[in-house]
Amino acid sequence: GIPGVGYLERGENRPKLLELDGGRDILVEKLLLKDSPYWTFWAHGMDGLEVRHTRIDARRTSEQKHTTIDLTAFNTDGFDVTGRNVWIHDCEVWNQDDSVCVKDDSQDMVFERISASGLGLTIGSIGGSTVRNITFKDIVMPDTYKGIYMKFRGDGLVEDVLYQNITIVRPEQWGVWIGPAQQSDSNDLCAAHPCSICWPTLEALGAKCNAPAGGQYRNVVLRDVTIIDPKTKSPGVILASDQAPMKNIVFDNVVVNYEEEEAERDWLVGKSWWKEPQYFCKGVASGVALGGTSPVPACFNVTLPAAPVAAAAAATDGVGTVA
Repeated sequence: GIPGVGYLERGENRPKLLELDGGRDILVEKLLLKDSPYWTFWAHGMDGLEVRHTRIDARRTSEQKHTTIDLTAFNTDGFDVTGRNVWIHDCEVWNQDDSVCVKDDSQDMVFERISASGLGLTIGSIGGSTVRNITFKDIVMPDTYKGIYMKFRGDGLVEDVLYQNITIVRPEQWGVWIGPAQQSDSNDLCAAHPCSICWPTLEALGAKCNAPAGGQYRNVVLRDVTIIDPKTKSPGVILASDQAPMKNIVFDNVVVNYEEEEAERDWLVGKSWWKEPQYFCKGVASGVALGGTSPVPACFNVTLPAAPVAAAAAATDGVGTVA
């Protein structure tokens, strides 16, 4: 079919490919979930779920990247889950929206040994709930659109989160995004709900990125994360409101490697921070960079005393353990 026509005709009124509602102690394995018209795998209200050796495929072209045509298959989320005691491992996702997504009211989840390419290893969008004790580890993201993606659409709390041993290869957009949800929920594609998908490239024309006043991140650790050759020069965005600044954010050996010469790159045009290999960083009350992290987010306090650092590290002891 013609790319995008289905969405224009049906909007959000499209069926999910597989849905589980309120299950306990469920095993899903050895499935191929292909070309979903909407969310691919939606398991909500779970208490005890294991998914293994399952592949999700929502490609529109054969190219090893997310082209404009591919992205017309948006809303094809990969694994979307809520609940507790969830373990998804040894799986593969290539889609055009959140590849793995932890939604509201979730805790005690582990995602590991996954190949994921899409709009990110995602927590959110969160609004009016608490999410805690979530681990992503041993994951490769080849030619993904976004990498690590944490997002609030409203108030709430996300705490005790660990991303470890994540390799993000040639992301089309952000390697790391910790902040408000970058989305549009209206016919105005550049409207900020709460952060415009047109920000920052159209900021001069009024595109805004607003961090929810009551959305707080606490005890978040990124450890041994490598971003290889991001297509945007900035590796990412770290943004919270002054009313609810982030607390105990640790980047431990988070490294960005640029493989192409600057003269050969087609950088996006924007404000000065866009043109430098640095994070957009605002609203962090306590943040520290360790272990050769480069670049260091400008709003991190790298001279923090040992106690807050130890507290942030201790918060991840047992993070993501499935009871």
